[in-house]
Amino acid sequence: MKVAVAGGGTAGHIEPAMNVADALTAAGVDVVALGTSRGLETTLVPARGYRLREIPPVPMPRRLSLALLTLPFRVVAAVRETSAVLKQEGADVVVGFGGYVALPAYLGARRIGVPVVVHEANARPGLANRLGARFARLVFDTVPGSLPGARTVGIPVRQSIRTLDRAARREEALAAFGLDPDRPTLLVFGGSQGARRLNDMVVAFAADLIAEGWQVLHAIGMRNDDQQVRDLPHYTCVPYIERMDLAYAVADAAVTRAGALTVAELTTVGIPAIYVPLPIGNGEQRLNASAVVAAGGGLLIEDAQCSPGRLIEAFAPWRDATARATAAAAARASSGDDAAAIMAQAIIALGGAA
Repeated sequence: MKVAVAGGGTAGHIEPAMNVADALTAAGVDVVALGTSRGLETTLVPARGYRLREIPPVPMPRRLSLALLTLPFRVVAAVRETSAVLKQEGADVVVGFGGYVALPAYLGARRIGVPVVVHEANARPGLANRLGARFARLVFDTVPGSLPGARTVGIPVRQSIRTLDRAARREEALAAFGLDPDRPTLLVFGGSQGARRLNDMVVAFAADLIAEGWQVLHAIGMRNDDQQVRDLPHYTCVPYIERMDLAYAVADAAVTRAGALTVAELTTVGIPAIYVPLPIGNGEQRLNASAVVAAGGGLLIEDAQCSPGRLIEAFAPWRDATARATAAAAARASSGDDAAAIMAQAIIALGGAA
């Protein structure tokens, strides 16, 4: 049996695809990934040991433009090319995770009669998943009611994170990042691309937090080197964290955006976080964090209200270790099931019946 997984562009689409791919591979299924030549999949997919077959991206224009007028022609061409790739690979099932890679994958599979499976990570689905769900054989979501008829399973999280023993890995993590074992650690990251606004805010209050006995591990993004604090003891800055399992093993709290994968991983390992939702798109990031915030495992600051003073104020209760532990337990209680394993079992059953 062979399955093609379609998730590209950002880590929020790619990681869940790779995590389901890992579960399928563990069950003896052959997996190939569909992606483009310009997204993070060009590095993340081969790094996970999977072949990447490139297909044309079909980004959806958000306003009236020449790109919108030519969209139907680009979709037709992309679907034709994707169908050819699926035939060459002999795919039995196509599993998509939204984004501009998923649309041609769904339509290309439908064109040649290959069953489609859709997973929606966000509370508000994008166009590709809304369309794909109409003819998919299986539909999964993270937030109940995101897509009609979907089975709610949560986000497929990497197995190394789902089974992470933070206490056992703490010493290794401290050494990996050069951190002080006697200081609690604030982890700051803005997803795979970084977040310039978060960087500005954290840089402005890092010195105050460090003066209170903390240390900061800050992933600023590959293109944001100009935003790091220089020559500040107990402040560690990296462009991108490859080993998020080690970052989670050492983190006592986090400041981050509220992408679906980020929320899922932080709740899985039980790290309380201040979530600052990205203020674009259809508002899904705010909804992604709503459950854990309501449970007491996180706090939410709107991007427009995010300032160094507001961050310091919001963070104040978590300076107390007992309060942090209570929030961490609430975060962990908000985590979902092993979505990758559940999806893999259903995909294998579908492929056998197709």
